[in-house]
Amino acid sequence: MGFRMGIVGLPNVGKSTLFNALTRTAAAQAANFPFCTIEPNVGEVAVPDARLEKLAAIAGSKQIIPTRMTFVDIAGLVRGASKGEGLGNQFLANIRECDAIAHVLRCFEDGDITHVEGRIDPVADAETIETELMLADLDSVERRRANLARKIKGGDKESQDQDRLLAAAETALTAGRPARSVAVAEDDRRQWRMLQLLTAKPVLYVCNVEEAAAAAGNSQSARVAALAKAQGAASVVISARIEEEISQLAEDEAAMFLDEMGLQEAGLDRLIKAGYALLGLQTYFTVGPKEARAWTIPAGTLAPQAAGVIHGDFEKGFIRAETVAYDDYIAGKGEAGAKEAGKFRVEGKTYEVKDGDVLHFLFSG
Repeated sequence: MGFRMGIVGLPNVGKSTLFNALTRTAAAQAANFPFCTIEPNVGEVAVPDARLEKLAAIAGSKQIIPTRMTFVDIAGLVRGASKGEGLGNQFLANIRECDAIAHVLRCFEDGDITHVEGRIDPVADAETIETELMLADLDSVERRRANLARKIKGGDKESQDQDRLLAAAETALTAGRPARSVAVAEDDRRQWRMLQLLTAKPVLYVCNVEEAAAAAGNSQSARVAALAKAQGAASVVISARIEEEISQLAEDEAAMFLDEMGLQEAGLDRLIKAGYALLGLQTYFTVGPKEARAWTIPAGTLAPQAAGVIHGDFEKGFIRAETVAYDDYIAGKGEAGAKEAGKFRVEGKTYEVKDGDVLHFLFSG
């Protein structure tokens, strides 16, 4: 199961520098001019999780395989992108394929790097991007409702339901609110997601600050944090320049560099964790002598569907899940110790997998 986060922002805010650091490659060309990224760059990154190495050490696993998140570097949006300005429509389509959006906002001063609108105001930048996405959504909604009109007259129930949701989105967008502000009933959530509205996606604001502000942020990032809180969104402070430097260092050198900068962990780790939390994801583990592996699932996933992430046959033929909570596995120094302590459980089809569960699935087929 793949999870994709689109990295968006105005030109020259540090998107490609951030992406380079994320993927530790130079695949995304970072340059001081708009539209240097002509095609979206895609990179997979490991989700940092210290639990995995501890489990592997106990089990003597030969290989450690972390769960991964996909980041998509999308070229700089500009005012008018919803009407095709810049390379607008092409990139709006790329955003539509992502599960969440990371808005990279420039929160630093640098006379050598031009700002496309000639000023440093991350809140205004965020509003510019949001406005373009809302305008694109509004155009899409209006066209879709027009196309549904004939089917609705014919009494098609599915078209009526779709139009009802589109109408709710149109009301919000016309009022200047993103689609994610619409209260959607549980029964409608699947069809709502299928609408693929840009502004229905969760948002993470990434405040790109100067190196000296990497640890505590600055006045500009504080303004963004307040904006995120008001919207029920998330924000994270990062220095793309520091992250790019760290990505070129060996692990021990990177740790020393972080310590010198007064940072407890790399900003990229915070970014990935924030994205993971934003999407409502959690991790379960499979552990053995061959490998210790992390698997990504949405919170609330039942055991058979969690098994299906490994292989479809596991879900189809699901019998039961042998389960040990992470803390119990560590305390018992493995499955045998957890069994002796009475912490080993057998769960059925209705079991809701918890974050950190160590699972072994039994299935027929």
